[in-house]
Amino acid sequence: MTSVTSPLAGKAIGLAAVPDPVFSGAMVGPGTAIDPERDATEAVAPVDGVVVSLHPHAFVVVDSEGHGVLTHLGIDTVQLNGEGFELLVNKGDTVQRGQTVVRWNPAAVEAAGKSPVCPIVALEATAEALTDVVEDGDVKSGDALFSWK
Repeated sequence: MTSVTSPLAGKAIGLAAVPDPVFSGAMVGPGTAIDPERDATEAVAPVDGVVVSLHPHAFVVVDSEGHGVLTHLGIDTVQLNGEGFELLVNKGDTVQRGQTVVRWNPAAVEAAGKSPVCPIVALEATAEALTDVVEDGDVKSGDALFSWK
């Protein structure tokens, strides 16, 4: 069982509320989403593991059970070409839950006309594999978001 924790502080809104059909339709995988506090500047690892994919706007950490967790910082933020994002680790690095992976500015993302909402997705999982999914309420960085069987 993998416990996935929030990579940032904000309000849990669930994937269905994400303003992007690929995420809201769970096409990438099941999970939840966080509408970040606008002054939240650090996105941290949601699990202990290895960074297998790393972009300014998104990263994937795979844990020891082979579960890949995608943290996507905002919607359509790939179009910002990395502006306003600072990578603090490298692809292939081993990270600990809570370790800062990317420094960013949700308020600047919003000012650039993009949604700062952050999907947190269990890659290659079924919805039935997740339990205790948090889809509403305030969350702090490190709070439990879901468990993955």
